[in-house]
Amino acid sequence: MKGKESITIDILDKEAIEWRGQRKSLLKKEWIRISDVRSNLNAKMKMSTPIKGPVLNSEQQSAVNNINKVQNFVPFLLDGITGSGKTEVYLQVILEVLKKGAQCLILVPEIGLTAQFIERLIKRIGIEPVLLHSSLSERQRFKAWQNIKNSQAKLILGTRSAIFAPIHNLGIIIVDEENDVSYKQQDGFRYSARDLAVTKAKYFNIPIILGSATPSLESLSLVKQKKYIRLGLEKRASNAQLPSMHLIDMTKDYAPDGLSPSLIRIIKQHLKKNGQILIYINRRGFAPTLICQSCNHIAQCLRCDSRMTVYLSRNKLVCHHCGSFRKYTEKCIICNAEYKALGQGTQRLEEVLNNYFPNIAIKRIDSDSTRLKGAMDEALSMANSGEAKILVGTQMLSKGHHFPSLSLVAVINADQGLFSSDFRGSERLAQSLIQVSGRAGREDQKGQVVIQTEYPEHPFWQALFEGGYKKIAEDTMKEREAASWPPFAYLALIRASSHKKDYTWDFLNSANQIIEEEKLNDVNIMGPVSAPMERKAGKYRGQLLLHCENRKSLHQQISSFIKKIERNKSTHRVKWSVDIDPIELF
Repeated sequence: MKGKESITIDILDKEAIEWRGQRKSLLKKEWIRISDVRSNLNAKMKMSTPIKGPVLNSEQQSAVNNINKVQNFVPFLLDGITGSGKTEVYLQVILEVLKKGAQCLILVPEIGLTAQFIERLIKRIGIEPVLLHSSLSERQRFKAWQNIKNSQAKLILGTRSAIFAPIHNLGIIIVDEENDVSYKQQDGFRYSARDLAVTKAKYFNIPIILGSATPSLESLSLVKQKKYIRLGLEKRASNAQLPSMHLIDMTKDYAPDGLSPSLIRIIKQHLKKNGQILIYINRRGFAPTLICQSCNHIAQCLRCDSRMTVYLSRNKLVCHHCGSFRKYTEKCIICNAEYKALGQGTQRLEEVLNNYFPNIAIKRIDSDSTRLKGAMDEALSMANSGEAKILVGTQMLSKGHHFPSLSLVAVINADQGLFSSDFRGSERLAQSLIQVSGRAGREDQKGQVVIQTEYPEHPFWQALFEGGYKKIAEDTMKEREAASWPPFAYLALIRASSHKKDYTWDFLNSANQIIEEEKLNDVNIMGPVSAPMERKAGKYRGQLLLHCENRKSLHQQISSFIKKIERNKSTHRVKWSVDIDPIELF
């Protein structure tokens, strides 16, 4: 530094990590002076001339009219099939709110969904939105926060944490893909951004739009109770048709590499017609299991009750639960026989497809391939332009994206959702299948969806094919009501973990005893039990579930429990939490 040059704190943090520890001493000696400088980040928002959108169909126009005529708190559930033009409804409503000089908050479940949304907002609204998500630097976050607080930001777009943005002149809240589990913060400070959005809209006395092609059963239940107003979009925008759906019976169609001969033939047919293909499998890596062909030893994580995932490209075995890894070996550590990789992940399918189609551009899109800055944008650009003819991806590609040339979606390994231990299993499976299926056939051509299964006679498939998500939701709602599970009851999950198993169980037994001593009659206790994956990241985990059909009673029980358990010595040796309305039970 020369003379009296100034330097920003974020540069100091990067160049001299330890400087904050010496700050008091430096200030006392008057060697430095700290000044607050008003930031003008995004003060000059990028503006462009807005482009007029397409003419709305009758359903879209009706939805826009219903929302725009409301001046107070009303929750709208925009229930529209994939490709029905929900985003166009959002845009029309946003334009109306901006005309009144108010601010708009738009929540999306994942960062990867912001790019296309931003592009459409700039084209149609003419304003670049202020972004709030976890990938921002501290400086970027501070500047965005300041612009929002000063009401300079008219459009705010972000993931779940954006719900806490200091907006003073809020006119509308939009929660896209409201059913997505990503809206629930499940570690540390637990909250549901979707539910907080409804509370925030009520506080500001403004309308809120919850949009989805596969609404959560909780939201559908609130519609039934007349607490939400449903706006239905039952047909696709323009001339696009819903894709046809087919099953491939894997018990009759042998597929040693994960892709059946029937599927390969269908892929070739679509490539001949210059179509684009999406191979969907919700599993990263090369293979989920490494097993010895002689003694059947399976490569396990040393810190979790979990198998290691094979990453041949990196010559590693990786645990997806704790992040630990070790070198891949071809020989069994027990008997020295050959290991064999079982199952498929995105990397293995990419390799198999390259063997079948050596002259076709194939692009893998998952959290491994898009870790580097700009990688996701580059991958989506290749997908949107049609440069990549075959896409291999996880749930990152299942929602929100529009690929004009995509004509075929093939779903691999869908069966794992048919036998889930979670009571939400069938709902989640249906949501993911409907979402990923909706990527096919968005333009003039009719799309096709092919699902590989070893259980073609399972009643889930008949319900899905005959009645779509609506039929699955109706059937599941009846099952939930009969069994008294959410949304017909309320849950609170008490979790505990410790590096010693005894400590975890001491806490859970103490918790159970405290609740039993003054348990309300309508509260049911389930457990305590070990978590299905009992050991994770070197800690032993257990849980206690409280079930009640009355939310007030459940909250009363939990409040009493927290006051007493905090005085218990067992709390000092464990990490524990209470999760109201848990999304993941296991």
